[in-house]
This record gives sequence, C-alpha cells and structure tokens, in this order.
Amino acid sequence: MNMNKYGQPVGFPLPDWQPAPFPARAQLSGHHCNLLTLETSHCGDLFEVFSQAPDDRDWTWLGAEQPTCLQQMQLWVENKINDPGLAAWAVVDINSGLPVGVVCFSNIDIVNGAIEIGHVTWSPKMQRTAMGTEAIFLLLKNAFSLGYRRVAWRCDSLNLASRNAADRVGFKFEGRFRQAMTRKQRNRDTDWLSIIDIEWPTVESSLSGWLSPGNFTASGEQKRKLASFRSHS
Repeated sequence: MNMNKYGQPVGFPLPDWQPAPFPARAQLSGHHCNLLTLETSHCGDLFEVFSQAPDDRDWTWLGAEQPTCLQQMQLWVENKINDPGLAAWAVVDINSGLPVGVVCFSNIDIVNGAIEIGHVTWSPKMQRTAMGTEAIFLLLKNAFSLGYRRVAWRCDSLNLASRNAADRVGFKFEGRFRQAMTRKQRNRDTDWLSIIDIEWPTVESSLSGWLSPGNFTASGEQKRKLASFRSHS
C-alpha cells in the first residue's frame, strides 16, 4: 500500500512515465499471417472472402451490417481508414498473400498508455486457423513494445465467441457495463477485459510457444493446445 503525506492510500508511483506514441500504421509480420495497413486496394479481396460465408451471422454483434456489394465494402473500409482514432490493418494470409480479415487499434489513449483491440472482423478463411490468434498477438506485441500499460478488449456480453477468444488469449475479465450501448436497435451490455504490462511477459511466452511453426503440422493442425503452454509458462 502506497500512502501520501496525509496517510491516504494512493496508486503506485510512475516517476519515469511518458505518454506512449500513437501506433504507426506499419506492417506487423508473423508466421501465419501479416498485418498490413488497411487500404482501399484490399476491398475486392475482402468482399470476395467475406461473401464466402453462408449468411451474415458473424456480423450480428458488429456495429455495421455485412457489405452486400463492392461499393458497400469500399465505404466500410474507407470509414476505418479515414477515422483518425483508429489504426486499421488487413489480416493477410501468408500462404495465399490475400487479405482475410480486418482488425484495428481503437480508443487510443497515449497520455495514459491505454489502447484497445477492436473492430475484429474475421472471414470464414480465418476460422479454425492460427491466423486469428496471431493477429491479436501481433497487436499485443506492438502495443506493449511501444510502452502501453494496458490493452483492452470489449465485446457484447452475449457474444460468447468474442469473449471466449479473449479469455483464450489471456485477457482477464474486469466487469460488465450494463446498458452501455444501443446497437442495431437492441440493448448491449458490454464486457470489458484487459491485459496489463506486468502480465504481458507470461502471455507473450505462451502465445509465442503456441504460434511457433514447430507446433503445427504441414496441414496446419496444432500439436499442443494453447492452454498447455500457459500452464507451463
């Protein structure tokens, strides 16, 4: 417990703290995917790969509706590119060289060193592959290397897939904001999760081990589950 001169409890000191830089929109490279700065040139491939889904259920909890034509996809992409509060990437499959998803940094608070991973939009090509986990890992690694103290994840409390994905990576549940938003004419309770800087080395170790090429067969099947790396980290 840290006490000030009045005997009041206060937070632990940060004598050398300086604001973190805004993340550069530069390529982040992995074993299974690369994150490339989102560009309008990605629209055609993104529209094609998202259109492979049999329906629009993957967009239920997102703010936007699934684009049904190339023009709508271009508008969706341009809105992310032109939003000064976002750093947006296309997730590119290393094997095919094609974009298969989109992810962003959002709520970027450089003064306090807090940042959020959001706008997570995976296509069917990313399902049951390592690319989704690695895309989040690359963003986490980038954020903490820049000096951010906290990386947040928030999702609709009913979006169990998003919540489970965050839990699996290593985010810790913080709480639920009731009636925090309205979305698509529905109520949304929001679950908040985070990883903070002192937790990152352990999370990084387990994710790095799981994502290593030696943990996957030639067909892309994992040899060991991520949980087994966490239990030994």
